[in-house]
Amino acid sequence: MPPRIVAVCGSLRDASHTRTALGHALDAAGDRGAETELLDLRTYDLPVYDADRDDAGDAPAFRSAVRAADSVLLGSPMYHGSYSAPLKNALDYCGFEEFEDRTVGLLGVSGGSFPVTTLEHLRSVCRALNAWVLPHQAAVPRAGSQFQDGEFVDESLAERVAVLGERAVEYADISPDPGSFEGDQNVGAGG
Repeated sequence: MPPRIVAVCGSLRDASHTRTALGHALDAAGDRGAETELLDLRTYDLPVYDADRDDAGDAPAFRSAVRAADSVLLGSPMYHGSYSAPLKNALDYCGFEEFEDRTVGLLGVSGGSFPVTTLEHLRSVCRALNAWVLPHQAAVPRAGSQFQDGEFVDESLAERVAVLGERAVEYADISPDPGSFEGDQNVGAGG
């Protein structure tokens, strides 16, 4: 059975560079034999997370789609030095059941320089959920000039994003051991 790779796009823009880049990563995963799907947050009704209503809107369907994946790619534009509110909200609906021991790949996109803090913040959240985060990550700086007609103009950047999709397939069945310290400290909203 082929591995299932899903990508969660943290951008709601119609002409999202994050969505375009994730599409390239999913294409590379598909070329390696994976079944792929883009989880576009524009298509999910996910109200602002309220721990008393954790099944609000499309939350059960979103969690189910993440849980069914062998690897998850998380992509976000850099907003104020971190990742986007739509992605944060979607991740708040998830927990250990969706991410523990799951392979996660990270992609950050920015209009300016390298989105270091976006990737660092996403890595911290994933580690707190005991996900296994790929060492390889992809960043698309100065995104407004990186694409022409939906294709990368820089071959080395295109390759870096493709490798993210390839690694998501390659490490889809990894069994991480031991769990992260951060995961032991995360008691969630109910704690």
